[in-house]
Amino acid sequence: MNFLVTGGAGFIGSAVCRHICSDLSNNVTNVDVLTYAGNLTSLRPIENQHNYRFEKANVCDDAAILAIMKRDDIDIVMHLAAESHVDRSIDGPAAFIETNIIGTFRMLNAALEYYRGLTAEKKERFRFHHISTDEVFGDLPFDSGIFTEETPYAPSSPYSASKAASDHLVRAWHETYGLPVVLSNCSNNYGPFHFPEKLIPLAILNALHEKPVQVYGTGENVRDWLHVEDHARALATIATRGANGESYNVGGNSERTNLTVVQTICDILDRKRPRSGGRSYRELITFVTDRPGHDRRYAIDASKIKRELGWEPKETFQSGLLRTIEWYLDNEWWWEPIRREKHPGERLGDVSKAAE
Repeated sequence: MNFLVTGGAGFIGSAVCRHICSDLSNNVTNVDVLTYAGNLTSLRPIENQHNYRFEKANVCDDAAILAIMKRDDIDIVMHLAAESHVDRSIDGPAAFIETNIIGTFRMLNAALEYYRGLTAEKKERFRFHHISTDEVFGDLPFDSGIFTEETPYAPSSPYSASKAASDHLVRAWHETYGLPVVLSNCSNNYGPFHFPEKLIPLAILNALHEKPVQVYGTGENVRDWLHVEDHARALATIATRGANGESYNVGGNSERTNLTVVQTICDILDRKRPRSGGRSYRELITFVTDRPGHDRRYAIDASKIKRELGWEPKETFQSGLLRTIEWYLDNEWWWEPIRREKHPGERLGDVSKAAE
């Protein structure tokens, strides 16, 4: 099948491209505008394969997207391109509105025009897969509740509000215009090639550089963690086998507090890369002012995708985190230039900046 992956130079998108291209009968066109989080070196394992190609284009340019769809005879669109960092959305929400809402609107317009020109046989194969987040569902109490596909939307941040809006647009294009769509909402991803401002890679690299390992508030906020390669498998399954018009939650069955995640990272590093003098990396943990609107807990019910499509995660949090840390220890060539040039290691999300 011929796939168009938007945002394929990003963290999740690059994992999707690598996974789909592992089946040499598939063809992948990766469309990315290469913002700060886009990194073509994440595609190095497949960049010379015959079934992979890259196009620098903006999802807001629907004419360019339509031309690519026609040229490459696309069967499935996997729309991952998005601004995705909650802290950045607090500091500067405009980019999130532009990319996540307007960009999705433009993508849907291009996909609908393309779909209307297909033969009946090609229309049966075509899907527009919109990849979203569990953050659209809002907040859960610490001690109860879980997100299902029927959970009402209640976004808390500019990021999650923009993703909720894009989800609604995709459903509207299905209901109003008949565009064949599938949707998915995932929990927090982690793994190789993760941009080093997110919690897990930031904690790993700050610890290795003897910098403060910062934790918001008291660190009691809970997230469900999903290894990115498990997520890539899930997305390919949904895109090719998901029922038209349906949404699927994808989770890792690995709830942890942020503090527990950071402490576990420190403990693994104590074994893998001991500090001088026998000191523990836990000594670097520093609590900082909580970010505005910080949701207490996310938890995903992924029983639908297991029941209907047969997917479940292969990695436990323990095995996945160990693999992730080992990858960062072994692949300084990838993260060191990013760390040096694009991100000095501080946390974002200063509410004073959002007010400016």
